[in-house]
Amino acid sequence: MAAAPQSIPCTQLLQIMPKKLIAFLLILCFHCSGFAQKSRARDLGIPFVGITGKLNAITDVQGVEVGHSTIISGSGKNIVGKGPVRTGVTAIFPRGKKFSPVYANWYSLNGNGEMTGTTWVTESGFLETPIMITNTNSVGVVRDAVLKWFVDTNWYENENWWYTYPVVAETYDGFLNDIYGFHVKESHVLEAISNASTGTFEEGNVGGGTGMMTLGFKGGIGTASRVVSIGEASYTIGVLVQSNFGSKKNLTIAGVPVGVELKDTLNSEYHGPPQSSRKEGDGSIIVIVATDAPLLPHQLKRIAQRVPLGIGIVGGRGSNGSGDIFIAFSTANENAFNRKKTTTVNTISNDLITPLFEATVQSVEESIINAMVAAETIDGINGNKAYAISHDLLISVLKKYNRIE
Repeated sequence: MAAAPQSIPCTQLLQIMPKKLIAFLLILCFHCSGFAQKSRARDLGIPFVGITGKLNAITDVQGVEVGHSTIISGSGKNIVGKGPVRTGVTAIFPRGKKFSPVYANWYSLNGNGEMTGTTWVTESGFLETPIMITNTNSVGVVRDAVLKWFVDTNWYENENWWYTYPVVAETYDGFLNDIYGFHVKESHVLEAISNASTGTFEEGNVGGGTGMMTLGFKGGIGTASRVVSIGEASYTIGVLVQSNFGSKKNLTIAGVPVGVELKDTLNSEYHGPPQSSRKEGDGSIIVIVATDAPLLPHQLKRIAQRVPLGIGIVGGRGSNGSGDIFIAFSTANENAFNRKKTTTVNTISNDLITPLFEATVQSVEESIINAMVAAETIDGINGNKAYAISHDLLISVLKKYNRIE
């Protein structure tokens, strides 16, 4: 009878293993763990204006949590209800998973899209729920799932009578995804909520951004942040985008007409198969702006109105087929919401607010580019394919215009 195999302590095993093998295994474990950080725009040397937060993400605003649920399955011909599936859900919590309304407001550049619950946000001045982002045809199921989650988790803290309007936004992923198969389910919404946390999170082909395209290339989820000083105080602006808009010819990065320079490279708009009726420039962008600056709802409306300036810098034009909808909230004044008594709040003077406008524009610009840089080439229904922008070609173009060394 063969002797039983003898176990070797890990410490002894490491001593006898070649160092190169150890290094390889460590790298493999790092990538398989799901924590590998994709390249971001600054990693390629792309220059941006402004000082970022520690993570250069919306989660630099203390308390903000982000989570994704990504659904990818199947390939080939689209069979409605079966796939291929390229979609998902993204959740953003302003002050974590607790009922803690924040001052908020919203703005739309072009309204060929949806963000539920915004009428009450403007009327009341408060955002009382998380913000969810998904595909166009899944707004209803996501809204209903969030409402059920409120009941199951006692979101409204034992209030006997309450009403709520979940905020759910969308962009259209029907070029890659079996969008009429309704593949987003309650379980995916709960997964995105469960995954929401502070700190770093994935960008590109994840969550609600899984099937999205931007300015002729693959797009999706992107984020960035800025830190500004106003008087003796320091404030953070954080942005998250679900980017799915624009024409390749307008793509501009660091002031360089990248779309014109790369007009002959493969991408879905110029080489899409005949099954697609997608028009150049169709699509949408959802932008979430968070800040810890003490701003009132009318000031947050002004913040949201600056978002299009950042979109325009990279080539957005607010086309007829685009749903460009933005919401901004402030995590300051935590005790402002009170049903029973008058409260006292702080706010920044309008005469001091311009640095926050500039930080918003800068963060929106970088978030969109981060979404594109992190995105990966992916195929979808009927062989439709969205090509990620080539990092090497992008660097080459930027060097040609002396924007990077």
